[in-house]
Amino acid sequence: MNNILFEGCATALVTPFKNGQIDFDAYGRLIENQIKGGIKNIVVLGTTGEPCTISSSERTELIKFAKDKINGRAKLIVGTGSYDTRMAIKYSIEAKELGADGLLVVTPYYNRCTQKGLVKYYNDIANAVQMPIIAYNVPARTGLNMTAATAVEIAKNTWICGLKEASENLVHIGQFAHYLAGKIALYSGDDEANLVYSALGAHGYISVAANAIPEKIVALFETFKSGNLKKALELHNEMYDFCGALFCEVNPIPIKAMMHHLDLCSDEMRAPLTTIEDANRERLVAAYKKLKK
Repeated sequence: MNNILFEGCATALVTPFKNGQIDFDAYGRLIENQIKGGIKNIVVLGTTGEPCTISSSERTELIKFAKDKINGRAKLIVGTGSYDTRMAIKYSIEAKELGADGLLVVTPYYNRCTQKGLVKYYNDIANAVQMPIIAYNVPARTGLNMTAATAVEIAKNTWICGLKEASENLVHIGQFAHYLAGKIALYSGDDEANLVYSALGAHGYISVAANAIPEKIVALFETFKSGNLKKALELHNEMYDFCGALFCEVNPIPIKAMMHHLDLCSDEMRAPLTTIEDANRERLVAAYKKLKK
């Protein structure tokens, strides 16, 4: 099996904005809150971090800031995928030079390549940067779905150490879990299905919900791993409505609204994303209040 980057929970961190600029004071608070909550792996510039709206100079600032703030207390994973392989390689090399521990590389979006193109995309990036990479399949966002056969093929590259899968198709998830077993790590990219992934042998979660409830996401993983399946199911059921509400609008609109409610950062988005609708904000806050403290 390729050396895995981590086992456990990672948070796909939001990028806080204030008056159109990155709010680094809030960013520092977010990172501290994650580490305090038991998170050992932090993903910056993933989908939840609004990377498509971040300039090249802002990317550099964000990575440098996160690296310094984390200061070895957690692993830093940087999202570097692109619709352009050359740009993905550039982002990946920069992240490596700035001290990232690993990369999260989404499948190409808009340029919907073939499965053959996907294999070449991941091999080209992995061979150019030569550091641990987690491939990221999120067909609802990219319009491109990686097959299990393609995942097995890219797993032959020793730098590909994991796959984050964000799909509601249980058959598809099961195929990944079966065919990747013993090859690379599988991570849940869907908080509503975290327990399902654990039951199928996944190595952890890359979570949106952990922005707001890091302790509970960590508890779910560790409780299942300890063998207390009854308690794990209780935790899953407790969080289910909240995790569902986090996707009442396109991510990261709801999670930013939740972070604003918790006074951790503003709910400011970069266009074309907009702040959450009032009815959905009420649903989200109500679901959060139902969580056991």
